[in-house]
Amino acid sequence: METRRFGRTGHMSTVAIFGAAAFSQVSQEEADKAMELIVEAGVNHIDIARSYGEAELRVGPWMPRARGRFFLGSKTTQRTKEDAWKELQESLKRLQIEALDLYQIHAITTMEELDAVTMKGGALEAFLEARREGLTRFIGITGHGVNAPKIYLEALRRFDFDTVLFPLNFVQMANPEYRKYAEELIATCKAKDVGTMVIKSITKAPWGERQHTATTWYEPFDQSDEIQRAVNFALSYYVTGICTAGDTRVLPLVLKACGNFTRLSDSEKEEMIQSGKQYEPLFV
Repeated sequence: METRRFGRTGHMSTVAIFGAAAFSQVSQEEADKAMELIVEAGVNHIDIARSYGEAELRVGPWMPRARGRFFLGSKTTQRTKEDAWKELQESLKRLQIEALDLYQIHAITTMEELDAVTMKGGALEAFLEARREGLTRFIGITGHGVNAPKIYLEALRRFDFDTVLFPLNFVQMANPEYRKYAEELIATCKAKDVGTMVIKSITKAPWGERQHTATTWYEPFDQSDEIQRAVNFALSYYVTGICTAGDTRVLPLVLKACGNFTRLSDSEKEEMIQSGKQYEPLFV
């Protein structure tokens, strides 16, 4: 599987980054089978969060023997210094590790939330202390929503984050304003040597009233050819990799697609963006 430099971290991450949200409600046995698949595929980067249900507890048993194999990033949704520090300690304990490679401010979806974490006494102060004490090497910011790229452009003006995580798929990019800010964010990250992870790459639509056929909180594409096209689209941008979807049943298809990635031309990307208009975007 192709690897790409994760910005200034210097880590050569596989283009498939395991999104451990898939472990939020699975047994240890199910998690172990998925981890074996991840190892077999050569994946070397895990993205996880304290808010992902049982995920940290499922990955934790693997860390004593496999910590050196993975670049490991976790996240917190806490907004104050005190609460973010407390949650970091919980994550380290649950993951059975002494330090993270990357700690991320998670789910910043409004400018008000960005204000909260960057103000005096905000979560960012805990991140800086954690870096000084060697509990994390790098600091990132993540989130969802139609305003995500615009918010993270502002975040990068306020603080020199090492990494950014945001949604990127051909359906969402059919929104002209979203596309404008997403492309600006990707260019800014490239210029600043910021590592970029993308999520929701195989999103088809919101569930709406339809029956859920996957554990993702959106309806994913679930056919091999559809997933391949969606993965090819996302990875054809200047990003490090995609976080795999939060469903262990879809995981093998995404890993296969990442392994078979074929770069699209600009005209091919444009065709896919235009085709995305037939679907309802997840974020409006």
